Amino acid sequence: MKVKALKLKDRDYGEQWSKEVENHWDYEDFLTSEGWRKDWISFDSALYNSGDDRVYLGITSFDADIAKAYNRKTGCFDDLGFGRIADPYDAKFHHSLVKREKDGCIYAAIALLHEPEQQWDAPGGAIIKYDPVKNEISKFCIPIPHVYIQAIVLDEQRDLLYAQCFPPEYLITCNLETKEVKNLGLIGTGIGGMAQCENIVLDDEGCLWGPHCLTRAWQSGPGPDARRIFRVPAGSDRVDFLKTGLPKTDGSYGYERMDAIFNFHDGCLYATGGNGSIYRIDTKTGEAEYLFTPIKDRPSRLSGMVPAGNGCAYGVTGRAGKCELLKFDYLNSTYELLGEIRDNDISCWQVHDLVITGDGTIYACENDNPYRSSYLWEISGGIR
Repeated sequence: MKVKALKLKDRDYGEQWSKEVENHWDYEDFLTSEGWRKDWISFDSALYNSGDDRVYLGITSFDADIAKAYNRKTGCFDDLGFGRIADPYDAKFHHSLVKREKDGCIYAAIALLHEPEQQWDAPGGAIIKYDPVKNEISKFCIPIPHVYIQAIVLDEQRDLLYAQCFPPEYLITCNLETKEVKNLGLIGTGIGGMAQCENIVLDDEGCLWGPHCLTRAWQSGPGPDARRIFRVPAGSDRVDFLKTGLPKTDGSYGYERMDAIFNFHDGCLYATGGNGSIYRIDTKTGEAEYLFTPIKDRPSRLSGMVPAGNGCAYGVTGRAGKCELLKFDYLNSTYELLGEIRDNDISCWQVHDLVITGDGTIYACENDNPYRSSYLWEISGGIR
């Protein structure tokens, strides 16, 4: 396995985060610090487009410089012209890059970094449309003014983008033909923390899946079983709030918080939870089965996995600078750790999303590194 750290920005902040920034700086402090505003980035989402052999990247930036593509032919990061349409509050593309086959365009949605005190100045999370053939970028619409979007998924048959918003945690749809927006309601209220996980997903029948959280406002907290699963049946605009969730790994009563959810097209769904634990979800019943936790002895997470066409999915698990490539054989319910994500003396902090190209190369999005700008990690020879 060969690992290479691809650097869009190369700035090391050392201990400034822990000594000066953490739990002290406000949003405006990052904007007025030119180093952090211009040079600190996080790679949050990726989409591989075989038509131009580029990896499209959603980036977090206080400077609203959030859209690039890694050109595999030139080995350079291409600018997509987002600066021509950017608003200063356009902070990131989170888990929100999709390709629409109908027009060949890539759609994305904007998430936030600002605080509630800036909400009326910030216009809201726009749906972005990019044509890779014409190199044209535009703001398609802002579904809800002043509200931003954490993740999208495309229902190609219905020409719908499903989006989970924050804040508040609305679940909405946006019709790509008519621009009609429907608010399907709240999936959480913030009591007990954020309800949503990193993404939402469609199953093979076209049903939408993700997590929701109870409020239980008459109690001091929502309770250990509050984090549950929702489903939107295909063709419906009504959310089914299921009474199922991810079981606690220690067998105790209650449900784990979902980190991410995946469809590997074997008739089931898969999800990850606390410390990178992996679950299988029965799409007929909504019941989840705990499979295993690949790394138990240190802090970990598993926010991104992608199938490779060999009955296995690959992801990067671990965190805080010690990450490993994971091979998950979902057909046989086994896993294997294939090696550390490290390029000489540079180690990967944690991974948020990843893609696999046609030749088996993995591109992993490192995110939220507080000590330096994050890198895009190129991993070759890991698929087996």
